[in-house]
Amino acid sequence: MRFSFTPEQEEFRTSLRRALEARSPTKEVRRLMATDQGFERDGWQKLNQELGLTAIHIPEAYGGAGFGQADLAIVLEEMGRGLLCAPFLSTALAANAILNAATEEQKQALLPAIAAGEKTATLAFSEDDGGNDAEGVAMTATQSGAAWRLEGSKSFVLDGHTADLIVVVARRPGSQGEDGLSFFIVDGNSPGLERKRLKTMDETRKLARLTFNSVEAKILGEAGAGAAPFAKTMQQAAVLLANEMVGGAERLREDALAYTKMRMQFGRSIASFQTTKNKAADMLVDVELAKSAAYYAAAALDEGDDELPALASLAKACAAEAYLQTAIHAVQMHGGIGFTWDNDTHLWFKRAKSSEILFGDANQHRELMMQHWKH
Repeated sequence: MRFSFTPEQEEFRTSLRRALEARSPTKEVRRLMATDQGFERDGWQKLNQELGLTAIHIPEAYGGAGFGQADLAIVLEEMGRGLLCAPFLSTALAANAILNAATEEQKQALLPAIAAGEKTATLAFSEDDGGNDAEGVAMTATQSGAAWRLEGSKSFVLDGHTADLIVVVARRPGSQGEDGLSFFIVDGNSPGLERKRLKTMDETRKLARLTFNSVEAKILGEAGAGAAPFAKTMQQAAVLLANEMVGGAERLREDALAYTKMRMQFGRSIASFQTTKNKAADMLVDVELAKSAAYYAAAALDEGDDELPALASLAKACAAEAYLQTAIHAVQMHGGIGFTWDNDTHLWFKRAKSSEILFGDANQHRELMMQHWKH
């Protein structure tokens, strides 16, 4: 398997980083994270018109650019580096769910608007217990003629309070485990749907709780056949989040190192102190190892590797621990100012902490990895 980047991908990364640095300085991040929506529609549409990012991984047949998940991972890594406040990850995951579960006709109908940046979307799968697997899905879907009705709630939904389109995972009443699991499409303004933004530590990423009171929905794909697409979608989610996390970790590492080189104490740079050198070395090793795992897993997505379930969990577990530990070191290396609101380090620290448990923490993914290899 090839898991190095091509010259074209490296050039894409360079131009994308330049564009995102101009659009997402920390001043802009602080402004947008203080809003209820967490982003601005005009800026979102302009970003997609100029760079076409939401179309990256969507096939050309559905209005996309036709690139792979590895290219999407590059986009997310650079967004994680800049803490871009936009509903990109949520929309990308919803698009993946549609690609995995929908019929050809549904893909033709739903994906072009997402690819063009005209509609935002999200994937609603987790409920109040925070579960990320099929067994945790309790929301029920009851068929009434040609229509379906959803009852229950979904929590911790990325950008769920603003999404135009919601892809929902639910099950037939009385079914358990993977049986009776299906995907559904719900309009964000559907009658009976209550959307409430949650108060979270990480204000750069908005989460919501959605309550479905007999909400009318459209079945996505085949009824009762959602288990395999759901598993694949969650593996993709883990890999893409891992790549976003290594982008943030690398930014923290670079900023902390630049600060220690500039900060003088006892007549010399604190970068020359042995304890600072040790932290810098630990950060470099952690981040590079996490990058290797995330990049390899992204390549496995495109190549359909049989070991993908284990590689996705490995990438998520490695990136989660590396990001949080790098954030801790970065705060300490900044000294007293690192703990203040005025210093930007806390923005990445909070993103590291929230991303650590999003889609399952490191312990859960290590367990999933061992279960896969055991079988």
